[in-house]
Amino acid sequence: MRTYALENRGRAPLYEYLYRCIRGDILDGTLTAGERLPSKRALAEHLHISVMTVEGAYQQLEAEGYVYTQPKRGFFVAEVERPRPAVPAPPAPEAPPEAPVWRLDLKSNQVDASRFPAAAWARLTRQVLSEDGEALLRPVPHQGLPALRQAIARDLREYKGMAVPPEQIVVGAGAEYLYLLLAQLLGREAVFAVEDPGYPKIRQVYGKCGAACRPVPLDGQGVPPEALEAAGASVVHLSPAHHYPTGLVTPIGRRQALLRWAEKAGGIIIEDDYDSEFRFTGRPIPTLQSIDTAGRVVYMNTFSQTISPSMRVGFMVLPPRLLEQYRRELDFYSCTVPALDQHVLARFLDQGHYEQHLARMRKEYRTRHDAVLASFRSSPFRNRITISEQGAGLHFLLRLDTRESDGALRDRAAALGVRLGFLSEYAAIPSPAYAHTLVVNYAGLSPAALPEAMDLLAEIFGA
Repeated sequence: MRTYALENRGRAPLYEYLYRCIRGDILDGTLTAGERLPSKRALAEHLHISVMTVEGAYQQLEAEGYVYTQPKRGFFVAEVERPRPAVPAPPAPEAPPEAPVWRLDLKSNQVDASRFPAAAWARLTRQVLSEDGEALLRPVPHQGLPALRQAIARDLREYKGMAVPPEQIVVGAGAEYLYLLLAQLLGREAVFAVEDPGYPKIRQVYGKCGAACRPVPLDGQGVPPEALEAAGASVVHLSPAHHYPTGLVTPIGRRQALLRWAEKAGGIIIEDDYDSEFRFTGRPIPTLQSIDTAGRVVYMNTFSQTISPSMRVGFMVLPPRLLEQYRRELDFYSCTVPALDQHVLARFLDQGHYEQHLARMRKEYRTRHDAVLASFRSSPFRNRITISEQGAGLHFLLRLDTRESDGALRDRAAALGVRLGFLSEYAAIPSPAYAHTLVVNYAGLSPAALPEAMDLLAEIFGA
């Protein structure tokens, strides 16, 4: 009868240690298949432990299939494969490199988190936890919390002129997740046209979903309908209010032409209303969805730029025909935004905190926008640059008169701790027209940092 040094069990329960000892004997062949184990009482007396302890170990062995019982005969060792000789473990993967700390970052889309009304958000969070604690434990409808969808619909009606019922809104964890849903909803047979140059993640997500994704070059007014016809597109993803990265604003004539294309071709327009809230001159530009009478536009937006990129909350407005299809084919998906975030955001919108925050940030970014442009236009390299901007959004284009490649400028900047982004990086189809053009994201550039920024850029540009 086997003897085990039970005093070596450490903190493990006695039954568990005994189970491990017997399992080890089975795996290393000390106990062979078909061999009968000692009775519970016999082993208990031999090891000077309780029968209950032995019974617990045997039950665990049986539950995992290491032993089996025969009526009135006891426990027997089951047939199991012995472990193969250990192979050398593969080398541990290297830790991902830490993100560099930049002295100046003009490539990232940053927001000024210090201006966010954190105290109001914290107060609303406490209210939700104390008043709606039970509601937080209930499942959230797959399209999102009704209160949040109602608040979003009210905001769209009051500030964008969109008569949208809450039932047409689908809430999801950011734009990229919504791209995934749309790729599945519209099907692999759909041909997606995307703006070129354009936000690379759009074509990356659609491509990874198996959809045909065709870059379409822009003209001075955005996406030409004839280019969609030439591409054989059935879907076009565009940002008519303020294109990223070129900053183009699609005029009403082109918008109407795109709607005519959609009606004629039976196509769908995905209107990605990226950073349209930050327009500093004139009135907000009406959305394509608000002038769509044929139900051909899917409207999308997020709170990434207006609140924070870490606020992974986006939404889309589906036209009735696509809403029916969505509910029929994709309503098995759970809503991916935590219930607490949805409850708090709904109150944040309803109580006016969001619009107040936007008003403050429009004023702040307008001041920052003007200060940044003034600094560039009075810089040592002012005679070598051409700035293109539309008085909207949190970025602009800056074309540099130079013979150096974008790569050489990028490397020199990185050596000085400066991160630059170039228009050529956003193009699916390379073109010399995109060379030497920087995409300047200025939201994270405070006025106090402008003198040092201009000195660094002067050194990089060779001014």
